[in-house]
Order: sequence, then C-alpha cells, then structure tokens
Amino acid sequence: MPDQSIPAVLLLADGTVAHGKAFGAIGTTTGEICFNTGMTGYQEVFTDPSYFGQILIMNSAHIGNYGVRDGDVESDGVKINGLIGRNLEDQYSRKMANGSLNEYLKKNKIVSIEGVDTRALVAHIRTKGAMNCIISSETTDIETLKKKLADTPNMDGLELASKVSTKEVYELGDTNAAIRIAVMDYGVKKNILQCMVERGAHVKVFPAKTPLNEVKQFQPHGYFISNGPGDPAPMDYAIETVKAILKEEKPVFGICLGHQLLALANDIPTFKMHHGHRGLNHPVKNMISGRSEITTQNHGFGVDPEAVKKAEHIEITHVNLNDQSIEGIRVKGKPAFSVQYHPEGTPGPHDSRYLFDEFMDLIKASN
Repeated sequence: MPDQSIPAVLLLADGTVAHGKAFGAIGTTTGEICFNTGMTGYQEVFTDPSYFGQILIMNSAHIGNYGVRDGDVESDGVKINGLIGRNLEDQYSRKMANGSLNEYLKKNKIVSIEGVDTRALVAHIRTKGAMNCIISSETTDIETLKKKLADTPNMDGLELASKVSTKEVYELGDTNAAIRIAVMDYGVKKNILQCMVERGAHVKVFPAKTPLNEVKQFQPHGYFISNGPGDPAPMDYAIETVKAILKEEKPVFGICLGHQLLALANDIPTFKMHHGHRGLNHPVKNMISGRSEITTQNHGFGVDPEAVKKAEHIEITHVNLNDQSIEGIRVKGKPAFSVQYHPEGTPGPHDSRYLFDEFMDLIKASN
C-alpha cells in the first residue's frame, strides 16, 4: 500500500508550493517539470528515454488503475525523475498486470506525490512555462528545498542523450533481411525499432558517439536518427555525424530529437519551447497530402520556424495545427526527412505509422 500517512511537498522554481501525500519511493528528487495529457499508456511514458531528467505531471485524474506489465515499456527502465498525480492508484483491475504502480515506482526508486490539483498545476505551467521543481517526502521545510532546487541545472543547454544511449551495439530482426538500417541511438524507444523490424528490416543500434566509419561497416541501406532527451544544440558530436550521414546520399529518417538534429545539420537552429508538447492528442497537418493526423508528442525543444521558411533547401512537410510549429521537414535533393512527433506511439494513436512505410519505400527505391 502507498505511504498515505507520509506527507510530501512539491516546490517549483517560481516559489509555487503544493502539498500532498507520498507515493512510490520515499526521498527527494529534482528535475524540469512537464505534463502529459494522455489517459492511457502511462508505463510507456515513464520508460520513454526522452523524459530523462524531468518530473512528470500526469494530467488524467487517475493513473495506475490498470497496473503495470513487464511488456509495456519503451526502454530498460523508468526514465522520469519523479511523478506528480491527482490520484495515483495502488489497486488495479487488469488481470494480465504484473503488479501495482506503487510497487513499480518503489522498485525503480521514483519519488512521487499524489493528492495534487494537477489541472491547476498544468494551467500554471502553461502560463508561466517550464521550470525546475523538487519533490520531497523526506522534508517539508521549504527553505531547505529551495537550496537543493537552486543546484539543479536548467534543461536549456543540457546534453543528456549520451546518458541514456546504449553502451553496446545490438541488433534486431532477421539478419538475412533485404533492408539493413543503422540506428543512431540518442534515446531510442523500443517500439520505433519494432516498427522497422515489423516491416522486414534488420536494424543495428549504435551508441550515441559511435564514429560513422564504424557504423558504415554494417553497410546499411538507410540511417535512422533517434529521439532522446535534453537540448540538441550542444550535441556537436551528433550534428557532425548527421552531416556526414547526409553525404552518404542514403535514406535518412529522424524522429523528435532526430528531427532537431537533422535541422541543425542543415544550419537551422533550435530553441527552448515555452512548455513543450507532450501527450497523445496533438493535431498535425501533412502539408504534402493535405490530411491531418492525431499524434503522440514529447518534446521541449523545437525547430526555428522562421529559419526553416528561409532555408531554400528545406521543405516543410508537417505543421502543428495548434500553434503552427514545425512538425516535419524534408531535405530537397536528398532522401532525408524527419518529424517532430512520434509515429510509433503506443498504445496509440496510429495515424502516423505510414511514415515508416515511406521510409522503407525510400530505401527500396534508393538501393
């Protein structure tokens, strides 16, 4: 059972304080606060490497009511720094679940707080913007927590991708497959790899700082630039790798951080967003087909829209219908494209899975 008798406190960098009860591990944790609007898929969200270094508000009123299951993960463990909820549920109804959310968070040492008015908190962040915060169930002394919070680095300028990348090369799919894809891992999600394997590809996943000459020994037919956490601008090693990959004239597909890195490799800057896009319900328009799609998103940085519009060698392929931010680009004259959102979204939506088909078709046409 959760430690309902233990008080917990949430402190934001702007001085906002919220009191609640401890859930999950007992302790103190810091990170950038962000929110996710999804009602389902919370375990996949918690294990998404793109959330590394962040404290997450789940905006749905009840989280944990279908428990946790070993297969519902996007990486090898929980990646969030902390969790904030209105009602974090210890009891669950799903028969195939392996355990409760409370047990899961304790096992993964994730400090959490429940009993918080998450809708009011989300409204506050939407107004004031993303900022650092601290959760503690060890002390409720605000002055002590302010001192600890002051030592937390800002996400702007923070390179985190190399911290979540694989340490060893690994492979998935049929080794005799006709299509070989090299994946540059900056925090790749498992279902992205699965979406390529399901389409008949043999994928080989490389650590973030692998030299391109080593990657080329795999003789890939295409390159995938993965999602991941942190600020893309200080990732000089990755930007140079993407520039070198583009010279190979082979198909390139980037998702989320990979989209930002493709832009930076083409001298288009990125920027820190006011509060980012995170959730399962963001409308995006495909500027090529004219169709709209509901997308899963998780990013706090974006591609500079004015710089993209001025770049004659870049075509805008997707636009966010809420704020007109850049959601997809294509490099003219090269088989390279990217999207800011997550077409592999699991448990959904699946509106954008066609992008993996387009990547495969591009590889087949280029080889």
